Amino acid sequence: MASHQAAREDSGPVTPGDRPPTLGRVPRVDNTLAMLRDPLGFYDRAGRVDADVVGYHVARTRGYFLTHPDLVEQVLVTDAADYEKGQLLYDTLGQFIGEGLFLLEGEEWQRQRTALQPAFYRERIETYGETMTDFARDTAGGWTDGQRVAVLPEMQSLTLRILGKTLLDVDVDATAATLEPLLDALRDRLDPRTLSAYLPLSVPTPVNRRVRRTRAAFESTLDDVVARRQREDAATREARDDVLSLLLSLDDETMDRERLSHQLLTFLVAGHDTTALTLTYAWFLLANHPEVQRQLHAELDATLDGADPTPADLFELPYLDDVLTEVLRLYPPAFTVFRQPTQQVTLGGYDVGPEAQLTLPQYLVHRDARWYDDPDAFRPARWTDDFEADLPDYAYYPFGGGPRHCIGMRFARMEAKLAIATIAQRYRFEAGTEPPLDLAMRITLAPAEPVRVRVHERG
Repeated sequence: MASHQAAREDSGPVTPGDRPPTLGRVPRVDNTLAMLRDPLGFYDRAGRVDADVVGYHVARTRGYFLTHPDLVEQVLVTDAADYEKGQLLYDTLGQFIGEGLFLLEGEEWQRQRTALQPAFYRERIETYGETMTDFARDTAGGWTDGQRVAVLPEMQSLTLRILGKTLLDVDVDATAATLEPLLDALRDRLDPRTLSAYLPLSVPTPVNRRVRRTRAAFESTLDDVVARRQREDAATREARDDVLSLLLSLDDETMDRERLSHQLLTFLVAGHDTTALTLTYAWFLLANHPEVQRQLHAELDATLDGADPTPADLFELPYLDDVLTEVLRLYPPAFTVFRQPTQQVTLGGYDVGPEAQLTLPQYLVHRDARWYDDPDAFRPARWTDDFEADLPDYAYYPFGGGPRHCIGMRFARMEAKLAIATIAQRYRFEAGTEPPLDLAMRITLAPAEPVRVRVHERG
């Protein structure tokens, strides 16, 4: 992973109205080959250009990287009404979650967002705290002193159990049996290093056939879940207030069979895979930075004294909050945001037409030396009040921003902190995998190889 502390390549003076600098002499060939060889290296290359708007042309997609916080804020917040999720996302994800909250637009998105919002109110998600700590404690209880653990599968199991119980209240084992094969197939299909990422799903490649097969199995499981819910008596259904119940309470026109499938897959991917990755990166970083781990242990011991954490305790654990914030800065699972203008717009002095795909990469902005000293270093202590006051608002946006920010942001941060606090009280982590991590862009920003740590019981 290239450091973004390196000097940017000088692209010359920028004059409003000019065309932005574009990567490569023959962009379509150069950029497409670069994405096939090393997607994150291609992102790094864009980050080294001395410009905040950088053009690219990958396969059929023409677009621009936007790497200044002010431009990110303009697109996501100030002028949010002028942008949609865009064709690139519809082409890659539309067949799977096109009717889900992530990709819906306009009045339909607003209607479903409003319907689902009560499940994510602070008061509601705080009631999930005990379930989160119980499952985290069970996960830690399955380890033995000195064991070498591959952490991502463990964290995926943990977050799926939490999500299944709190937001969906479904049979987690049955759901996992069909969800994980589908997610694995989708990760392979959407990996930009493979040709499958650039072909329609209708092309009968081995990956596409696997996607269709695993999708059918997942939808069969979903049908069983819905049928069981619909067989419940009215009083039982009314007593539920999980996301699945909210979805099923909507009328058939608003929430038909396909939309229900897309919504649930959206929540399962966003609420399960991303938090599992966040926890995986947290254990990797803590294991490789024993001084940070010691300081975290000291805070947990002084505040909790061996008791399981509650949501209320999190207000008394500021260093834990800083650790999570720094983990999400360095390794944001949602590594970029995509948008497309609905009309001609002006960005950084350049005129950008509605055909352009805009890439707003957290992966680059979070490691930009203009905003962060020693940006590739894991330093939770950087998050002081003075530092945050001087930081541009959108120099940090792991959950996106504006009206389309992640609906589960508060849930995810609470879940991650409760899991870290619960498990870190019981174990000290020793590095098994050392930096730098080899990363892959596969729906989310994921380790290309297993991340391993050795766990030691704390006395």
